[in-house]
Amino acid sequence: MDTQKQYKDQSNEELLQLYKETGSLEVKQEIVMRYIYLVKSIALQMRDIYLSFSQVDDIISEGVIAIMSAIDKFDVDKNVKFETFISKRIKGMIIDLARKQDWVPRSTRKNTRDIEDAVTTLYNKLGYYPSIQEVTEYLNITPEKYQDTMRKASLFNILSLDMVLAEAQGNEISMKLPQVETNEQPENQFLKKEITEVLAEGIKKLKENEQLVISLYYIDDLNMRQIADVLQVSEPRVSQIHSNAIKKLRVHMEKFL
Repeated sequence: MDTQKQYKDQSNEELLQLYKETGSLEVKQEIVMRYIYLVKSIALQMRDIYLSFSQVDDIISEGVIAIMSAIDKFDVDKNVKFETFISKRIKGMIIDLARKQDWVPRSTRKNTRDIEDAVTTLYNKLGYYPSIQEVTEYLNITPEKYQDTMRKASLFNILSLDMVLAEAQGNEISMKLPQVETNEQPENQFLKKEITEVLAEGIKKLKENEQLVISLYYIDDLNMRQIADVLQVSEPRVSQIHSNAIKKLRVHMEKFL
């Protein structure tokens, strides 16, 4: 009988339970096939991180291996969704690859520095934070190039903070700020609680506008443009606030390591 037809009426949760009970390779294969979409989705979301040293197909292949490993490690009795469980591991796998590479191209570093210098120069000249149009005209670049550079710079900042958090968490990597889950082992709960407290302490030391940007970006999932609308400032200003906040948090977290 065709494997997919055999298991088509069973939910993902039922298949995970069945695999736990039987260890069937057919069941495992079916679970992998059902979740491969998640690998592709995360691979596309994070492509700016790894495209300088790897291809999408290679990342997807590594992601499938990560799913197979996760199936064996997943505890169906815990109140954790398998999607959440494997998402962390797929993202962690990509970040781990990035950590071993100097993934940020020199051109991106230079373009980011040029934009930051332009914002500072224009602010000193104009007396207010410049708009995207003013920055692009000053640098004689297209708005598309500006947006592409700032998106990559934002990814770099997020990844940089994640790497610091990963070190503190023993490579328990998440693309979000760490949260304590009540169903984890006591020692893991304690460590995550301690990290969360240290990070919260660092956030409290930030300026009010930096705290707000961090909250809107990481907790409320707003993008830079949306945050600019909320704060009624320019997008370059939000990016600058975000970058400054991340740098301060990295320094604060490194003291904890």
